Amino acid sequence: MGLTAGIVGLPNVGKSTLFNAITKKNILIANYPFATIEPNVGIVTVPDKRLKTLNEMYNPKRLIETTFEFTDIAGLVKGASKGEGLGNKFLSHIREVDAICEVVRCFNDSDIIHVEGNADPIRDIEIINIELTLADLDIIQNRISKIEKKAQTTKDKEALQELSILNIINDALTNDIPVRRLKFTKEEEKIIKSFNLLTSKPIIYLANISENDIGKENEYINQIKEYALKDNADVIEICAKLESEISELDENEKEMFLQELNINESGLDKLIKTTYNLLGLKTFFTVGTDEVKAWTFKDGMKAPECAGIIHSDFQKGFIKAEVMSYDDLIACKSEQKVKEMGKMRLEGKEYEMQDGDICYFRFNV
Repeated sequence: MGLTAGIVGLPNVGKSTLFNAITKKNILIANYPFATIEPNVGIVTVPDKRLKTLNEMYNPKRLIETTFEFTDIAGLVKGASKGEGLGNKFLSHIREVDAICEVVRCFNDSDIIHVEGNADPIRDIEIINIELTLADLDIIQNRISKIEKKAQTTKDKEALQELSILNIINDALTNDIPVRRLKFTKEEEKIIKSFNLLTSKPIIYLANISENDIGKENEYINQIKEYALKDNADVIEICAKLESEISELDENEKEMFLQELNINESGLDKLIKTTYNLLGLKTFFTVGTDEVKAWTFKDGMKAPECAGIIHSDFQKGFIKAEVMSYDDLIACKSEQKVKEMGKMRLEGKEYEMQDGDICYFRFNV
């Protein structure tokens, strides 16, 4: 789908350890700032219990999970918007992602350097968010200075509309309100999208705890949850070190290990699922004895576009899609019964695909 989530945070908060666990890649982890300079990109599989059930029903030769990308971005420091640390390089890498996963350290450890001296989650969050805000302000104010005179003298309708939106954003950012909290029409959102503003991107806060704090009350996490309410953002509690260890286990070992810890789902699985939803991604399936496969699509896509994800010829020559829902298949217990119950549908070009749709595409080229 070409959508990616960026893992950001101050240096030494656990970003690269977490990224290692997510993608099982052995990237550089070091106890000093800027160990990550160029962003590392990793493909992650999306945990989906429905695939296991479909596998049991169809017993295919191949079972293929759906995927999307995570990017590990270099640690930011105070003053990045003015070029401190990796400065503009860091910010440009964030501009390239579609959602932000902000890692926040929620433990003190004298053996792990903290760039600000000690753990303070709200201070750390605000350092990053202020830098993103300042970078956005720079873009907005530069644009205002370019079009303000033209809009006021020519009374050009489009220029006046853009100036109005820019002034609203400028006022919000000046008062430390990120763009993601503002409400705009679809037409206005198209104008805003062209600026690729950092504070317009949806965000998740990842509270990185120590192994000793698993299952315990953590005041740092309570502080983050209260802060996140402003953005209506999710907070995921995660122990990056533990997740890194879990990622080395096979599925049976992982399940037993989580049971011993009295944990229903790993932090990584929660993170991947939450990020998938945050990006507005959903899943449809193709099934058969040769292959059962999950496919990622963007919410709102129509049947021909989803057919095109499989192969461009499917979209070009799209005729119809035979569609049944996963829930109907499970309720009916077989594809034949779905058909007998009239639950198998023929959908045309205007059909908007739904999460859990199982499809057979008819096409002719």
